[in-house]
Amino acid sequence: MTTIENATIGDSTDRPATKDGKRPPWMEKPHPLTQAAKFVVLSICVALVIVPFWSVIATSLADQQTINDSGGGMVMWPGGISLDSYAAVLSGGVVTRAVIISVAITVVGTLLSLAATAGLAYWLSRPRAVGAKPVLMLLLGAVLFSPGLIPSYLVVKEFGLLDSYWSLILPVLVNAFNVIVMRAFFQELPKELFESAAIDGVGAFTVLTRIVLPLSKAVLAVIGLFYAVAYWNAFFNALLYIQSSEKWPMALVLRTYVVNQTTIGGDQVGGEVLPPQLPLQMAILVIAIVPILLVYPFLQRHFAKGVMIGAVKG
Repeated sequence: MTTIENATIGDSTDRPATKDGKRPPWMEKPHPLTQAAKFVVLSICVALVIVPFWSVIATSLADQQTINDSGGGMVMWPGGISLDSYAAVLSGGVVTRAVIISVAITVVGTLLSLAATAGLAYWLSRPRAVGAKPVLMLLLGAVLFSPGLIPSYLVVKEFGLLDSYWSLILPVLVNAFNVIVMRAFFQELPKELFESAAIDGVGAFTVLTRIVLPLSKAVLAVIGLFYAVAYWNAFFNALLYIQSSEKWPMALVLRTYVVNQTTIGGDQVGGEVLPPQLPLQMAILVIAIVPILLVYPFLQRHFAKGVMIGAVKG
């Protein structure tokens, strides 16, 4: 018994993986210098991400005097923590309204997009679905070729969606790439589940809601994250279709105030005038970034599995 155990242990640790007695390079223990080099490179990459983000947060918490003392630029330490910038932008003015609008559009748009994408992907994944092949070819064409700016604007105008919140949702309700990814996931589900449901006389809608969707949490989380980020960060459609500044989402306010250095508030959108000061700009930037950062940790465990859908066949 001892000999067998020793042989088993030796096989698991020392057995060569190739006929010539050499293990593949990826199975060899890395050299200490290689490990040190990897640590340095990864540390630099992490610093390149964390340091700018920390500078944005520190600047948003600094008062104008601290900014002036540092030469009028970004700071790495606020000196004295001040929430005046956040109080100014969240005092019920344009930024507060824009946050509420963006949250509503993101939640409603993500739910509708997930419902439409799941329904279309499930229909296209069924082997004998009527008309599925032409629709799939149309989706593949939509991935390769975009409709163009002018046709999209004319369609939105003809449907009477200009200056409407629906113009930010309906034109981008379904993403062809997301449909193809979800279809690939549905096709990998065990066929026995669908055969059993067919024997029991269960309808297609019940199969989708009671069997398919509960088994598809990973792909739903990933596709939902893609849709949510797209809705939250979208400003170009709002710039094209939304004519009233009172209906601006957060992304368009961020572009107008931070990127274009344009004063917002007052007679333009109501509320207190916000001059383009650096702490206020960074506070708006933090408010625009934080919601996605808060959502991502809850979806992280599904993300790695979801992005590998369809990557390995066998």
